[in-house]
Formats: sequence, C-alpha cells, structure tokens
Amino acid sequence: MKIVTHDSSFHTDDVFAVATLLLLVGDAEIIRSRDPEVHKTADYLIDTGMEYNPSLRHFDHHQPEGAGERDNGIPYASFGLVWKEYGKGLAGGEREAEFIDRKLVQPIDAHDNGVAIAEYKFKDVMEYVIGDFLNSFIESRDQNHLSNVFINVVNIAKDLLKREISFSKKVIIDEDKIMALYDASADKRIVVIPSDLVNMREVLGRTPETLYFIHPRPDGKWTLGCVSDASEPYGTLRKPLPLEWAGQKDEDLQKITGVKDALFAHRKRFMAAAKSKEGAMALAQIALNA
Repeated sequence: MKIVTHDSSFHTDDVFAVATLLLLVGDAEIIRSRDPEVHKTADYLIDTGMEYNPSLRHFDHHQPEGAGERDNGIPYASFGLVWKEYGKGLAGGEREAEFIDRKLVQPIDAHDNGVAIAEYKFKDVMEYVIGDFLNSFIESRDQNHLSNVFINVVNIAKDLLKREISFSKKVIIDEDKIMALYDASADKRIVVIPSDLVNMREVLGRTPETLYFIHPRPDGKWTLGCVSDASEPYGTLRKPLPLEWAGQKDEDLQKITGVKDALFAHRKRFMAAAKSKEGAMALAQIALNA
C-alpha cells in the first residue's frame, strides 16, 4: 500500500491526513513527491495532484475550484477530505466523527486555507497551534531531514488521533448521560450531575433553561458551575454568581452566604465549591434567587 503526498515542506493538514490513512490501512509506504509519474503509483494521493476524487482515493484541495466547503463556510483541506471519507468508520459513529471534525479537523483545515476561526485580542500575541508544535521538529530545510521529520510527526499525529477517537466515545456517552439528567431534573435551572462527566458546561449550554450545574470533584468536594450558551463557551454567563462572592473563600465566603461548608468562589464568578453536595446546592439556590 502506497500513500503519496508532496515533498518539501509539510503542513499540519497533510501530516494528519496521512496519519488518518495509517490508522485506516495499517502499515503503508509513504512517498513524498510532486512527480506526476510517481502519483500514478499511489493507492492514496494526498494534498497534491490537483484533484479531489474519493473514488480514485485522490484527496487534494489546491485546484482552482478548491474541494468544497462545510455548511459553516470552512473549506476542506486534505485532512478534512480524508476525514469526511473515512472518519465515521474510524471513530465508530457519526456523532464521534463530527465531534473530532469540530474539535481538530476544522481548525486545521481552516488554518491551511488561510481562514481565521478566532479573533486575536492582544497585540503581538499569537495562539500556539498544533502546527507550531510540529514545526519545532524541523532543524533544517534539507529534503532528507524533512522527510525523516515528516515520518516522525505523522506518528505523533497518529497517536493523537487515536487518543481523540477514544475521547470522542466518552464525550458521546457522557453527553447522553448529561441530557438524561437534564430531562429528569424537576428544576432544569439547576442540574445535579452525580459523577464527573466531560463537557458538562458545553452540553448544558445547548439547553434553554439551565443556569447552574453541580457535580463532585475527585477529592470528594462539590463544584457549582455556571452555564453560558454553547455558541459562546467563554462568553457571557447566563447568570453569574453574586458579585460579593467573587474571590472569597472559607470563613469569608461562609459568612457572606450562610453556607457553613462553602470553600471558594472564583473571582470571575463562574464557579464555586463546597465540601458537600448539600452545600453546593445551597449556594446554587442562593445564586439563583440573588
């Protein structure tokens, strides 16, 4: 089995596209070339060749017309094209594949196509993206060195993909558990989650009513969390904790709230903690009525 991609510099999209195919087919020969004659020998042709044709296993997006874009406007790069074709089978389901596409594939595709997905707010401060990490392995522009580095970073990307696939399965399982708890809640403004599930704030941000959730911490204490809309995971909280709680802890917070086992309230007012479930619920009720 031969996977052919372009030589010279590599980018995050071709690294992850090749890594995806290695998860799909197992061992394969990886060839880096821009020679059309070499392209003819490929079982999979990635990020070169000027053609997107999944029936021929050709996955390039550099042709003048591109290779299409998602409903949200993010164009496909080679990683996205390969993931669109094989992601559902690799991830084990449509929801898992879509989760990975949103979390990992779309940001890489957008970056490769020169499409910004975030706004920079601080002058001269840039986000450190996965491409920066991969480029840190490059010590020279010698072609042999680049080819060796490419193989190394593909293996790193393959390991990352395996972990993300495993994590996506937990995300979907936990999402269903969270929504079942939401559906069963008598007061959907406060949802009690009796175990530490992932993405609680994001999942509840898709519901219309939920303002707060409480859940146990690994140390046995309980956290009260505030919800913002899912479209703004770091955006405006639907109902922040009371201003007078901000940054308070232990006896000071207990005196303010009247909750004897209150421990801490974050100065940004998006979470608080108590020693017990009852304490966290009491804090939630106070915040709800504040």
